[in-house]
Amino acid sequence: MSGVDHQRAFAARIRQPEAEPLLPGIAAERMAVYEELFFNNIEGFVSGAFPVLRSLFDEARWRSLLRAFIAAHRATTPYFLAISQEFLAWLQQGYRAQAGDPPFILELAHYEWVELALDVSEAELPDRGWSPLAWPLAYAWPVQRIGRDYRPETPPAEPSCLLAWRDGQDRVRFMQLAPFAYRLALRLQAGEAPAAALAALAAEHGLVADGDYLDNARALLDDWQRRAIWFPSTED
Repeated sequence: MSGVDHQRAFAARIRQPEAEPLLPGIAAERMAVYEELFFNNIEGFVSGAFPVLRSLFDEARWRSLLRAFIAAHRATTPYFLAISQEFLAWLQQGYRAQAGDPPFILELAHYEWVELALDVSEAELPDRGWSPLAWPLAYAWPVQRIGRDYRPETPPAEPSCLLAWRDGQDRVRFMQLAPFAYRLALRLQAGEAPAAALAALAAEHGLVADGDYLDNARALLDDWQRRAIWFPSTED
C-alpha cells in the first residue's frame, strides 16, 4: 500500500469505524483514540452551532445523525468555522429522516446557522442602501419559538417572517416582521429605491399610497436606519 493509499484508508476508517477495516499494524485501541478525537471535534463544532437542534435529539440519535454526516458528506472547505455550513448543506441534500425526527429540522438548522454566518461575515455596513448584513427570512415553521418545550407537529397557516442582521456594534440580532415589512425588505435588499418599492407594494396590496401610508412606511424605514439595517441616500 502506497503512502497516499494508506492515508486514504486511515481517513476512511476514521470517518466510518464501523464499516471500514482496521489498518494493518495499528492496534484497535490506538485507532480508537484517533476515531474518538475526530468525532468529538466535529460533534463539538456542530453542537455549538446548532444548540437548539441538538437539544431536540437524544444522545443515540444525535450521534447516529453525525455519523451519517461524517460518512456521507464531502466537505468543500478545510476551515473549521465552515463545518456548520457543511452540516447544513448535508441536511439539505443528503439527510434522510428517521421516525421521531422533527419535521422542521431543515428550517431550524438554517435559522441557527444564520446567526453564525452573520457573526463571521466579512461584509461591512454600507454608506447607503440595504445592509449586506441584514437578511430577510421566511420559514414555514415558527423556528424562533422552537425548543424543548415547543415542538410543533404541523406548520401554522402563516409563515414566520424574520429579519436577521448584524448591527454597528457587531451584534447579531433578530426581529419578527409583518408580511408587508418582509416584502419591503426584500425589495430594498434587491436594490429598489424606497419610493418605487412603496408604490409597488401599495398597488400589490390594493392600498392607497396616501399620507398615512407613507408616514407609517417612513416610521418603519427610520427604525431600520436606527438599527443599522438600511441607510438612506440624499434622494431617499
